[in-house]
Amino acid sequence: MTVLQCLIGCAFFGIARFDLFCRSASNHLMTIDLTRDEILAPESIAAAERENSMRTFMRSAKRSLAAAVAALAAIFLTGARAAESLQIEGGQIADAAPDAFGVRVFKGIPYAAPPVGELRWKAPQPVQPWNGIRSIAEWGPRCVQSSRLGDLDPLNKRMDEDCLYLNIWTPATSSSQSLPVMAWIHGGSNLNGAGSQPEFDGSHLASKGVVVVTINYRLDVFGFLAHPELTKDSGTNSSGNYGLLDQIAALKWVQRNIRTFRGDPNQVTLFGESAGAFDVSLLMASPLVKGLFTRAIGESGGALTTIAAFGPKPLQIGEQDGVKFVRAMGMNSIAELRAKPARDILEAVIKNPITYAFGVVDGYVVPEHPASIYAGGKQNDVPLLVGWNADEGSLFAARIPLPADAPPYAERIRAQFKDQADAALKLYPPGSTPQEERASLTALLGDEIIAYGSWAWAERAATSGRSPVYRYRFTRRPPGAPELSLYPLTAPGVYHFAEVYYVFNNLHVMSDWPWESDDRRLADAMSSYWTNFAKTGDPNGPGLPQWLAYKPGGGGQVMELGRLIALHSERDRDRYEFFDAFYRKTAVR
Repeated sequence: MTVLQCLIGCAFFGIARFDLFCRSASNHLMTIDLTRDEILAPESIAAAERENSMRTFMRSAKRSLAAAVAALAAIFLTGARAAESLQIEGGQIADAAPDAFGVRVFKGIPYAAPPVGELRWKAPQPVQPWNGIRSIAEWGPRCVQSSRLGDLDPLNKRMDEDCLYLNIWTPATSSSQSLPVMAWIHGGSNLNGAGSQPEFDGSHLASKGVVVVTINYRLDVFGFLAHPELTKDSGTNSSGNYGLLDQIAALKWVQRNIRTFRGDPNQVTLFGESAGAFDVSLLMASPLVKGLFTRAIGESGGALTTIAAFGPKPLQIGEQDGVKFVRAMGMNSIAELRAKPARDILEAVIKNPITYAFGVVDGYVVPEHPASIYAGGKQNDVPLLVGWNADEGSLFAARIPLPADAPPYAERIRAQFKDQADAALKLYPPGSTPQEERASLTALLGDEIIAYGSWAWAERAATSGRSPVYRYRFTRRPPGAPELSLYPLTAPGVYHFAEVYYVFNNLHVMSDWPWESDDRRLADAMSSYWTNFAKTGDPNGPGLPQWLAYKPGGGGQVMELGRLIALHSERDRDRYEFFDAFYRKTAVR
């Protein structure tokens, strides 16, 4: 038996044996509130978490063994290539052997200097050169973050301030190829996440003829702290958008280096989900990224909401929040704060959380509120594909427990919307049962936090721009998804994040979910739509239902992506127009 046969045998029989071991083990998960880092134990979700805990443990363990086996196989297969290397900015990196899909994977490539010491809360600096041939076999560390969303990246336990790394999947087989590039911005409220999460594996997308890039960017207090001292010392009279500046630095790195991986720097599609989509909408509005990408995709998010809770906040408010935080730590200056260990700062922000929203209107990265930028047609006018899921609010409704003495639903609506409360109650009625009230609250939260911003992004871009806009509505709940869990992140209905497995065509990541033929067909279709869009600015292609460009003003059609894939008339426009008018009236200037 050959060495390779032994490795393959280990991959199958080893995992199978380990699976038996896992089935006899036990594990326990804790539920963590989305908005605070305290452990919760609501009875309504405890049973679901316990039921899901064993699956989570087994899945993570099997992936770890599979990754180890894959690494051994890679060592065997690349032995003859050990001396080969590629030249990129900073030095040489090892070449990679094609995987089963013919895709080469390059992990942990630095795109900027480590943002540590004096570089904490500064714009990203050029890559530091290295000697020798750098390995590409291991993910770069995740950026420093709390565990508020659980363990989003179970195969990458490393976490460090030195985290500005990206990963590349390329299917190129010839030096003459020049393939479209898809650069992914992960979600996680700009507080959590990493480009190395299993759901974001780019192999299946890359196998459809694109180069896929996923990145890390600074998060939480390290990525979005504004402060008067930082503004004064910046050289740009701005602060608070370090995470966005990291994303811009990664896009610039792609422009300078992606040809090495047979990518075309003139065909870059920027795409992201949740906070990643908010960030894409901000970058599409930023003058700093002109020419860095040619197409954009936003999944479940858009930063056009004109209140600070769900859109970028004014620099003055960001600076005030920063001053309060520094004082809460007992510090008197940013210099003192830079001298503190990252762990101490993270623990402090857990105790004294800052509402970062999504970026800062700093006059530099984000020159004015994106709602105004898009309304005036001053955005980077590129083809846009944007949409959201049918039950975006279910995750937020499940994670926001109401106190026992909370006022009745109608009173809460009147307190929030004041003179617009009657209109709000018509659109989101209290109902006659707790279930009906919960359904209205869920719809309200989904529209307020996610759907409205996405809708406004599509509507404004289609109105003020010349490039086509394509809208979708995702309507498929993954079969077997737990009713509510942290990892995988799930909630009732067609929940926030549910579409990601289909976009990346990575159903196998949740190997114990009973995927059906409808799911496989949908994943193949969505990944094809996304890659077609990256190639041409148009998602349409052979064998796919036709997707027409969206028309604003109420007459547009939206692609339903679910068990059925078909165009439908726009729905719920009255709800989005309500928020449009409400936000315009209550906008923070």
